[in-house]
Order: sequence, then C-alpha cells, then structure tokens
Amino acid sequence: MPSEQSTTAHTHKTAILAIILVSYVMIVLDISVVLTGLPKIHHELGFTDAGLAWVQSAYTLTFGGFLLLGARAGDILGRRRMFVVGMTIFTVASVAIGASQSSAWMLSWRAVQGLGSAILAPTTLALLQTTFDEGEERVRAVSLYSAAAGVSATVGLVVGGLLADWLSWRVGFLINLPIGIAMVIAARVCIHETHKRPGAFDLPGAVASTLGMGAFVYGFIRSAQAGWDPLTFATLFAALLLLGAFVLIERQARQPILPLRLFADIERSGAYGARVLYISAMVGFFFFTTLYLQQVAGLRPALAGLAFVPATMLHVPVAIVVPRLIRRFGRNTILIVGMLTGIVAMGWLSQAGVGSNYWTAVALPMVLIGISQGLTLSPLTSSGVARVDHADAGAASGAVNVAHQIGSSVGLGVLIAIAAIGSSGLTGADLTAYRVSHAFEAGTVMLVATLVISILTIVPAARRQAQSQEAAPTECAA
Repeated sequence: MPSEQSTTAHTHKTAILAIILVSYVMIVLDISVVLTGLPKIHHELGFTDAGLAWVQSAYTLTFGGFLLLGARAGDILGRRRMFVVGMTIFTVASVAIGASQSSAWMLSWRAVQGLGSAILAPTTLALLQTTFDEGEERVRAVSLYSAAAGVSATVGLVVGGLLADWLSWRVGFLINLPIGIAMVIAARVCIHETHKRPGAFDLPGAVASTLGMGAFVYGFIRSAQAGWDPLTFATLFAALLLLGAFVLIERQARQPILPLRLFADIERSGAYGARVLYISAMVGFFFFTTLYLQQVAGLRPALAGLAFVPATMLHVPVAIVVPRLIRRFGRNTILIVGMLTGIVAMGWLSQAGVGSNYWTAVALPMVLIGISQGLTLSPLTSSGVARVDHADAGAASGAVNVAHQIGSSVGLGVLIAIAAIGSSGLTGADLTAYRVSHAFEAGTVMLVATLVISILTIVPAARRQAQSQEAAPTECAA
C-alpha cells in the first residue's frame, strides 16, 4: 500500500506535468493556429503576398535565435523563475497580437512572442527531466510531452480554421491570457525553484548563436521568396561564419551556453540531426496540405481545418501506449517502425493532384502521418537528452528545441524553394498541386535520410545501452 509521502510526491509530479504539458501546448498551438487563418489576416491587416510569410517567419526567427540563451538562463537563474518570465512574455505578446490593427504591429509582437517561446520551451523540457527519474517514469512523461506537441500542431490547424470562419483569428491568441495567468500562478504554487548554478552568461556565445541562427533561418526563407541572389548567399555565408565563431567560443568558454560535450555522445548527436530532418518533413506536411486543401480542393478554412482530423485520430492513443510498446518491442524497433510509416505516408501524399479523392489521396495517408509522429517523436526526444547530467539539462533541452526549430523554419524554407523548381508556366490549382507534390517528394527524401541517420547512430548506441543495463544485474549477482 503506498505511503502518504509517496502519494503526495506522485500528486506533486502530476501537477508539474500538467503545467508543463499545458504550457507546451500553448507554444505549439500558436505556431499552427495561425496557418488556416492566414487569408483572413491577409485581408484584415493589409499584408502583401510576400509579407504574409513573415507572420510565421518573425516568430520562428526569434524562437530559433534565442533558444540556447533561454535554455542557459534556466540553468543559471532558476527554471521556475524563467518559466514565469517566459510565460509572461508569451502571454502579453499574445494579447498584443490579438489586438493588432496593422501588419507592422503584428509582426513586431510575433517576434516578441517568439522570444517568450524561446525561454519557455527549453525550460519546460528541463523541468520534465529534473522532475521525473530516468527510466519508465521519464519515458512516460516524455511520451506525453511529445504527444502534446504533435497533437497541438494538428489541433491548431483545426481550431484556427474554425475560429477564422466562425469568430475571428484573433480569438486564438486572446485565449492565451486566462491560460497564461493560470499557468504563472500554478507554477509559483506547485514548482519548487531549481538549484541555481553560479556563474555568468556566455554572452559572446549567446550573441554568436542568436545572430548565426537568425541569419541561417532568414537566408533560407529569403531564398524561397527572392531567389538565390547575392544577398541570399551573403546572408548564408555570414550565418556559417557566425556559427563557426560560436563553436570556437564554446570550446574556450568556462561556462558555455551549449556545452560541446553534449555532442560527444553519438546517440544524442544522431537524435539532433534526425529531428531536424523529421520535423522539416512534418512541418512541410502541415503547410503544404493546408495549401492543397484550400487552393486545390477548394475547401473553406473551417472545412480545411476539420480535414486534418484523420492526422490526430491515432496520434494520441499511439503516443500514450509508446512506453508500453517500448517495453515490449524495444525503443529501436518503435523508432524504425515510426519512420518507415512516415516514409510510406509522405510518398503516398505526393501522388495527390487536381481532382484526387480526399479520402484515398489525403485522409488515409494522414492517418499514417499521425501514427508516425506518435511513434517517432518520443524516442527521438529521449535520445536527445539521454545520459545528460542534471547540470546540463537546460542545455540539452535547448539543443532538442533548436533542432526542432531548425526543422520548422529552415526545413520549410528549403521545401518551398524545392517546390518552386520547374513550376514556371503553371497557374491556379495546377501550380499549387505541382508544388505540393514536389514538396512531399522532397519530404519523403528527408524522412529516408532520417531513417539512415537513426540506423547509423541512435540504434547502435541504444542497443549498447540496453546490453549494459542487462549485464549490470549479472555483475552485481556475481
């Protein structure tokens, strides 16, 4: 029979997990809720066609650029404190976005909202790592965390479409006010402040990583809009120089913002690379399927949002049973099956065109996409923070989120650029269908590369870890 102390500890952890999941849902939801509302935003705030892309880009640039600084701040200043700071910035920016009366105002506050997310996202994952013990308890928590991320991305498209048609796209941002206030209060009540590490910020590293990431993301986004002109090449070259300088700074810094020892583990390094490619393909799925449903299939925003329901049908159940599946079949098996399912689904989607039947060309592969995300994201997250010391929890979670954000922003820019190749002369639905098909073909290639990286890095390392754990009891018995 469980003691009163163990019951209290369990209740405390459950409350913290709820705070972490709700907060992360807010972050991911706001990334996708805006997509199906873009036509209404375009009309109400007077965006140009090219400027409309910055509704997402302004957010992803600051989110990706400040992630490492946000993660390191949690290590030094305390994770509860930075959770409250990040949530406050995110909530205030959400209200300002909902009240936008001009495109410039909205883009400015979307950038501020990205800063809030950059502080909040790595802090939530670090709190998860330090609250739940490594093993089955953490696997379950990470599975729920990954499920929340995947489902929120899809639900955001559904909710965004419904709100844009029935109420206003603004509601999707204004609703963050009561939720944000509740999360700040809950955090102060339920979360104990973590141990603060003495020392100062690695400001040179923070500046180099922020500018380097920002330039890298901007360069690829610009290439999709303006082509590969001298300014695009100059931006990407500057990004490489800044990121190279960042690596040199981190090698010499006494307290680096991103300890390079995180990459000494081949499983973690492989997980970061695999996550970039996997998320690139999945963000491409959401973006280009939205275009297909509205511009080729001719659905209104509300129906286009509801058309994503097949992608969520099995995502949650699969993600929830992942810990049980891992115990029975092993983490490697689940990861590989998830990636293979995604490859089949993305290849299937690439066949959709003008006049294709929604149920057979879109809905059925969507179901497989949901299964793939449910099976894949949890093992990738676990591998990204495997065997990390508590002192580096914030840095490791920052690396996971940076990989995720690179996939979300740079990956999408790459797919948009690839989709435009050879499309001159096409117009209307034929043009959109051509670009969507080519984007999904490129996404399929990305998922194949993800599988190869996983087989070469994550699978062998995880197998060695499992074997060492099996050998340990035998040695003790001897």
